[in-house]
Amino acid sequence: MKFLIIGFLAFFGWSALSTHIYVCKIKGFCNEPVTAVNNVVNPETVIPHDSLSKPIVVEQTPVPESLLVYFAFDKSDFNPGTISARYLDELNKYINQNRQAKLSITGYTDAIGSDDYNNALGFRRAQSVQFYFESKGVPANRIIAESKGKKEPVDNNKTSKGRSNNRRTVIKFNN
Repeated sequence: MKFLIIGFLAFFGWSALSTHIYVCKIKGFCNEPVTAVNNVVNPETVIPHDSLSKPIVVEQTPVPESLLVYFAFDKSDFNPGTISARYLDELNKYINQNRQAKLSITGYTDAIGSDDYNNALGFRRAQSVQFYFESKGVPANRIIAESKGKKEPVDNNKTSKGRSNNRRTVIKFNN
């Protein structure tokens, strides 16, 4: 047993001495000056308070207002403009944050023509707006297109100005 202890001590001493010789004498690492780097702290990047105790608040995008699109007599072609493009930007932000929100597009007509014709025309108007939004990346399963035809007028159908106000499509969110 004594022989093992002496052998272990000799081996330990030899490995410590050879490591010291190799590192300090041969490689020369023992007497190198140490350079300390002090990083200057930018006061603008320092958090002045405990951020872990405060809840994280995600800024919620407000629900976009309803958008009205007006059509010419007996037409269903949608011609987007700058207002539609701005509304599309708001719509995309809102729809990406609110996975349950659906876009409702309702087409209306004036009182000229039969109920069946006006219901079909109102639906074509709603579909033309729907196709525009789908082409700009709004998922089809998030859009509901419907027609009210000549029901629910917003203006008098006895004047040309009133009839032009009734030829519309209303775009809004259902939550």
